[in-house]
Amino acid sequence: MTYVVTEACIKCKFMDCVEVCPVDCFYEGENMLVINPSECIDCGVCEPECPAEAILPDTETGLEQWLELNTKYSAEWPNITTRRDPPVDADEHKGEAGKFDKYFSAEPGEGD
Repeated sequence: MTYVVTEACIKCKFMDCVEVCPVDCFYEGENMLVINPSECIDCGVCEPECPAEAILPDTETGLEQWLELNTKYSAEWPNITTRRDPPVDADEHKGEAGKFDKYFSAEPGEGD
């Protein structure tokens, strides 16, 4: 088992999870974070820290596409270990449906 970041993170990109991760397995895209599944130690401390409830165990049904996305982009995007402020409009996108099709960007973020 590993944890994955899902669509709920897109355009919210709260970084509370980054601060608590003991193995620094988060990677930053332009408008979301992902977890490197091979680095994740399945401790679960990140899941309750996410205000958008975007982090889930990959054992939940229907998360195969998110496991693939996290695997792919954690190999391409820069590692992030320090929490920064979320986008100014993050709360406006919290809970919004269909964010992947509307907003997903494959561009990398800033990283540390």
